[in-house]
Amino acid sequence: MTRITLPAILLFFVVCQTHAQKQLDPIKKDFLNPNSKNILVASHRAVHHQFPENSIPAIQEAIRLGVDIAEIDVKVSKDGIPMLMHDGKVDRTTNGKGSFETLTFEELRKLRLVSNGKVTDETIPTLEEALKIAKGNILVDLDLKTDQIDQVIEVVKKMEATGFVFFFDSDYEILSKVDSASKKFMIMPRAYSHAMADSALVRFKPVVVHIDSKFYTPEVTSLIKGKKARIWINALGQPDAEIRKGKARETLTALTNQGANIIQTDEPERMIATLREMGLHR
Repeated sequence: MTRITLPAILLFFVVCQTHAQKQLDPIKKDFLNPNSKNILVASHRAVHHQFPENSIPAIQEAIRLGVDIAEIDVKVSKDGIPMLMHDGKVDRTTNGKGSFETLTFEELRKLRLVSNGKVTDETIPTLEEALKIAKGNILVDLDLKTDQIDQVIEVVKKMEATGFVFFFDSDYEILSKVDSASKKFMIMPRAYSHAMADSALVRFKPVVVHIDSKFYTPEVTSLIKGKKARIWINALGQPDAEIRKGKARETLTALTNQGANIIQTDEPERMIATLREMGLHR
């Protein structure tokens, strides 16, 4: 029987990590280059058509599809464990009931995630587990659904995830706490107007700004790109519905015509395929 020595195991681990990092490096390079011609694709709550939203399989599927950014939501359990969950209650996404933040980790772990109305074998993952899967493979948009930011920051630091995680919130006070914790943290503020985008750029010097279609103008995109940040816009809702109808090229042309260069979608596979046909994705 062949013996596997400790050095051999360590070498295998290093090779795997190096291979994974090579997957992330070109994404990160593009992400930090607002003048890149590549449009980055962010998968909303990871890939949740075949898998439960905010689940480990959903993140793994995003990686398999070549998605650039996995958007996940984080809340903190009653006993202080950051876990992936969008809603205030667990009723919609699990076979349980009640407010997420009133339940302990042990209670939450007993629940099973729901996908397309069916209960699965999947449990609610911790943030640590999610970042372990994402590390070296994909960028992570961490949508903060909690004001208990210290516990979230602790996990990001523990997992050495500073280089591939960016923090998203519309609450600038929460983002200020993130910014104060470390200037190395990447931040994406949400803006609801030209003035708010300007304020966010001055306050945070962010790598990306989340804007809305109602003030998606050349003036706004020039402002953001002038500060060396990318422009994030959503395809969620009607644009994604048009993509499902087979109108992906027209939809993506409209979404990118004023300079947006990151698109969040519920249709990542179709979007990536169309962007590649248009020469707008690696």
